[in-house]
Amino acid sequence: MTDTPHQRPIRSFVRRAGRQTRAQERALRDLWPRFGLPAPAEGASPILDLEAAFGRAAPTVLEVGFGNGDALVGMAAESPERNFLGVDVHAPGVGHCLLAIERLGLRNVRLLMQDAVEVLRERLADNSLAGVHLYFPDPWHKKRHHKRRLVQPDFVAVLAARLAPGGYVHVATDWPDYAQHIEAVFAGSGAFRPAGPALMPGNRPHTRFEARGERLGHPIREMIYARMP
Repeated sequence: MTDTPHQRPIRSFVRRAGRQTRAQERALRDLWPRFGLPAPAEGASPILDLEAAFGRAAPTVLEVGFGNGDALVGMAAESPERNFLGVDVHAPGVGHCLLAIERLGLRNVRLLMQDAVEVLRERLADNSLAGVHLYFPDPWHKKRHHKRRLVQPDFVAVLAARLAPGGYVHVATDWPDYAQHIEAVFAGSGAFRPAGPALMPGNRPHTRFEARGERLGHPIREMIYARMP
């Protein structure tokens, strides 16, 4: 693994306890051992063996902050030839996603309940990903909170290291100033170029965060970037 810049200690998310339904509690108890990836054992390498985790070798797409998992499972169902790795920290959403995985009979989804930045920095090997999805991240719209936005130069540098050449990043946001910020950060990285939807595995499902933005009259911006050699 190549060296990458150290992640700033500022978190881009706030942990919310949330209320779990009985079905979600059952999913976390019974389905997590099948579809969840645990923390590495003490003394073991933290790097994920994706082929072992999925039981096959296939291009792997990472979704950062999958929420309740609707986009993740929708795209996994549409693209069974790819592996989909979802990362989120909120247990109710993870439980909801596990139930959807079970209901759809998906075999190509695995989940991590961990800070996605830590996963990218510490648990994924260089060139191990075919794509990264980042849908409606917290915009931290107040100016004094902009430093908490996930998309920063160090984060994009880590994405560049973990993506295989020709891999892609797909970002969607409903905050125009965050879209401008994202475009500026990717333009300044030197590792990515703007690309079109041909790189994408199928269509992105509509998400609840997107629906909320639309109700508020926010324009939806989609940005796709290809990892250059």
